[in-house]
Amino acid sequence: MVQTKQRLLSLDIFRGITVAAMILVNNPGDWGHIYPPLEHSVWNGCTPTDLIFPFFLFIVGVSIVYAMESKVADVTNHKKMILSALRRGVILIVISLIKQIIFHGFEHLRLPGVLQRIGVVYFICTVLYIKTSQKTRDWLFAMLLIGYYVIMAFVPVPDTGHASLDPTTNMGAWLDRLVFSTNHLWAESHTWDPEGLLGTLPAIATGLFGIRVGSWLKRKDKADNTKIKWMLIYGIIGVVSGLIWGLFFPINKALWSSSFVLYTGGWATIGLAICYWLIDVKGYKRFALFFVPFGANAITAYVLSDFVPHYMNKIHIGGSSIYQLVFAPYFSPFNASLASAIALVLLIWVLMWILYLRKIIIKV
Repeated sequence: MVQTKQRLLSLDIFRGITVAAMILVNNPGDWGHIYPPLEHSVWNGCTPTDLIFPFFLFIVGVSIVYAMESKVADVTNHKKMILSALRRGVILIVISLIKQIIFHGFEHLRLPGVLQRIGVVYFICTVLYIKTSQKTRDWLFAMLLIGYYVIMAFVPVPDTGHASLDPTTNMGAWLDRLVFSTNHLWAESHTWDPEGLLGTLPAIATGLFGIRVGSWLKRKDKADNTKIKWMLIYGIIGVVSGLIWGLFFPINKALWSSSFVLYTGGWATIGLAICYWLIDVKGYKRFALFFVPFGANAITAYVLSDFVPHYMNKIHIGGSSIYQLVFAPYFSPFNASLASAIALVLLIWVLMWILYLRKIIIKV
């Protein structure tokens, strides 16, 4: 479709930076040679890479406000908006499942996943935005984080008889094995999944975090400097609160712990505030325009970043892969791996730039 509605440039750029980073860390040339900041934490902790997915869900929440605020006041629009959100959520899930079937077949089809979580969080947060007040959403946010903490830290896991926060013995891992079976969980483990069912509850809270920030940013009765000041304050409070809670419920992406929600939501708020100040207030746009095509077609870029390297890796010339021919001979192992990832980002950017020049924004 052709995009005619004016978009918040800083939000597109912030989304674009997030998508570009997601493509970069998901596609190293050599999984055995990755710089530590470009890897996920082994378990507890938070690397820059661990920030990417929660940033995206936070942006989903902000985007819901910008897409729906003008329509939500008319109750007659609600059914259509909810059905549209349901359709989009289902399409994201179907895209992920089709991609896996093409790549790996049915036998070990992973039922949870990144796009699945995005689809579920988007739909539920849309319904909450349409049907509840901000005060109600604040209460739900607190209940989700506290309730999840109680379940994970204090409720005995049926398999072990006690509460656990370890990878294979926590309540979320037990629930995923029960519902999906080990054949349909994350391929690296088959005993637990980083995008499992129970962890979707605090992931919804990440989306609600974005809705609150988006609602504040869109207020017309506040000056830009006031908005930015309070976003920075909220962000710092989120980061500090996450660190404090992390002493009891460790910051952990795979568990999507409550402390992780606060910590990453705080950093996302700070990041968006800086982008808004630089781009929409101060007008420093040129340096960031590279990221706009990624932000305008985020899901398309993400899906292509799976398909393009998958088929490129099948190309062999004289028995050597493109990576072995183009990157490995000319760089150290770590730099070759990074150079290959950067090259893929640039290749996907070219495809997104073509769409952007034609003003084509592909929506699910």
